[in-house]
Amino acid sequence: MSNRITIQKVAEMAEVSKATVSRVLNEYPHVRPEVREKVQRIIRETGYQPNNIARMLASDRSRIIGLVISASAQMVFNDPYFPTLTEAISKGAANDGLIMALFVSYTEWQERNTFGGILSAGLFDGLIITSDHKENAFVPHLKAANIPFVFIGRPSDAAGIHYVDSDNRRGGYLATEHLIQLGFRRIATIASDQNTAGDDRLEGYRQALRAHNFPIEESLMAYGDYSLDSGYRAMGELLPAAPEALYVASDTMALGAMRALREAGLRVPEDIAVVGHDDLAPAVQADPPLTTIRQPIGITGETAVEKLAQIISSNGKLPIQQVILPVELVIRASCGAATDVD
Repeated sequence: MSNRITIQKVAEMAEVSKATVSRVLNEYPHVRPEVREKVQRIIRETGYQPNNIARMLASDRSRIIGLVISASAQMVFNDPYFPTLTEAISKGAANDGLIMALFVSYTEWQERNTFGGILSAGLFDGLIITSDHKENAFVPHLKAANIPFVFIGRPSDAAGIHYVDSDNRRGGYLATEHLIQLGFRRIATIASDQNTAGDDRLEGYRQALRAHNFPIEESLMAYGDYSLDSGYRAMGELLPAAPEALYVASDTMALGAMRALREAGLRVPEDIAVVGHDDLAPAVQADPPLTTIRQPIGITGETAVEKLAQIISSNGKLPIQQVILPVELVIRASCGAATDVD
């Protein structure tokens, strides 16, 4: 029946004008509640499907948002963080009646072309961009194009930019303090200098050491790029320093580090305790299950959609939103103190 029902027919059945039906469909606020309810009831009963192109032209909005993941495609498809985040954003968009388009680049050249195409198309109501690098050269172009956007992760220069992030510094502190409270003294870290999340997690590690009057030793620090292989290589660099415990800035790198430890004949947690960061599904499946910092990836994605929708609705007049979400320590067996293997 839906393919024969028109907006004119809905208007006649509701005894209102086509313009009123259009306002209901486009969620304009200035419609009397009883009229809105009647129109919505007739739409449900008839199975009427609006012409989305006509709605777009009438409202000057496409209801399409873009998710731009500015990381290499290999990282996107190999790191569980990105599928978890993408699913949350996709669900949040659908709940708000938005369509999400995903953009992933394999090279910097493709990334430049992707952004250029997005900005020139004029099709998107707004963008959500993952802040995987400290600097983003496209921010001035985004501002010049007057397109609403929200970053996931804090850019290095966050002035005047909407973003949603988790409390990475607090996470690094909690992880390191937990190891200190367990009695470990030589606590190493595998950090990352790829983005501000890595910087903040490393600073949290340093703050915890300073708070407990522990020396900060460069020999106990190594760096990776959030990949499994980089965690494996970084652990190899740390082995000569004989750490008693290890805080790793991502679960994926922690799993790589645990592989290196096994190959070196060391047992977790008997010979060395390990804490990760993210609380992705593989952390629970690890052997032993990985103690980690849980960041709210799903809530991060949903919040980014919510803020973007608010910016779009306000026609860009929403005050700058910079949201920092809390993290928590999840204790499992990799530190020798398992209380949670959810």
